Amino acid sequence: MSPRIILGVGGGIAAYKACELLRLFTESGHQVRVVPTASALHFVGAATWSALSGQPVADDVWSDVHEVPHVRLGQQADLVVVAPATTDLLARAAHGLADDLLTNTLLTARCPVLLAPAMHTEMWEHPATVANVATLRSRGVRVVEPAVGRLTGTDTGKGRLPEPAELFAVARRLLTRGAAAPADLTGKHVLVTAGGTREPLDPVRFLGNRSSGKQGYAFARAAVARGARVTVVSANVALPDPAGVDLVRVSTTAELREATLTAAESAEVVVMAAAPADFRPATYATGKIKKSDDGSAPTIELVANPDIAAELGKRRRPEQVLVVFAAETSDAEANGRAKLSRKRADLIVINEVGSNRVFGADTNAATVIGADGSASRMPEQSKEDLADGVWDLIVSRLASRPG
Repeated sequence: MSPRIILGVGGGIAAYKACELLRLFTESGHQVRVVPTASALHFVGAATWSALSGQPVADDVWSDVHEVPHVRLGQQADLVVVAPATTDLLARAAHGLADDLLTNTLLTARCPVLLAPAMHTEMWEHPATVANVATLRSRGVRVVEPAVGRLTGTDTGKGRLPEPAELFAVARRLLTRGAAAPADLTGKHVLVTAGGTREPLDPVRFLGNRSSGKQGYAFARAAVARGARVTVVSANVALPDPAGVDLVRVSTTAELREATLTAAESAEVVVMAAAPADFRPATYATGKIKKSDDGSAPTIELVANPDIAAELGKRRRPEQVLVVFAAETSDAEANGRAKLSRKRADLIVINEVGSNRVFGADTNAATVIGADGSASRMPEQSKEDLADGVWDLIVSRLASRPG
């Protein structure tokens, strides 16, 4: 039987984006029942929701009373997603009100619940909203962080609904993990680095690597689905922003180091999935380096970049879990074990890389070595599934840490 999803829609201008989220669910084979609030129907009418879902649409508890929808919808759902979740809806959900069909459904749901807030920045930052979000998260509800961007009118700031495709990716992780899977990162601040740094050579050229950021972003999405507050330090990644994260964009290794050390101060987990350049040009040419008349190549002097992971290993607190990565072309496990020791990390994820392997691909295989001597072999699978497998190892270590 296809998964049964309740798509709640709050009364905000971002309600139109929920149409795209609904399309993604239905086209991937999910059975979706849309439950809008009365205010939401001022933005998108019931006929639109019914046509797109193939299901009846109601916002009150009086329609089809014989089916007891205010109880049955929540009881039978495999996932409840609310997008957008307005300030008012967050408040009603946090206080357990049941004055329409959607809030009744939230109270009767025993499946994972994902709320995607969308509102003006001032509303999101108001102490009342902050308290309501904290209450909901303490109950295991996944409340994703809003995106930063253009809001209603000319306003810009934090409060924008994440893109539907990225919300869909988080919802898919929740369905994959199943109803019984706990929000085991609730209350934890997680830092994930992703992508590859670039070291400028001249105004045109740079030294870099082939890291796409896909594995790092998969770690971020999986952490959001598990209830974490996630900071992503993203180096030159050409991917949509993951839903529900605080995104910090960087380019060079020096910038990556500064942003990572700052975010790591408050993080319980640091996942160093980015690929920092090991070297940078000793000097930067302010003008484009030209070909010589005789066709000879210039000599480029390189200097070593700082080792960010090793610095984190020296600085890390007793309760913090540090995960590093090793991309190897030969003697992968031996090199990985040596790197794990040098970095003073808890876990190292070892990838054997090469032509058409790992970089830019949607799948990955890895060996995960622990500082305790453990070894976990992870076969070829989606990068999202691999990330969840590594998070299982991280969570087990968090449980044994002080604090």
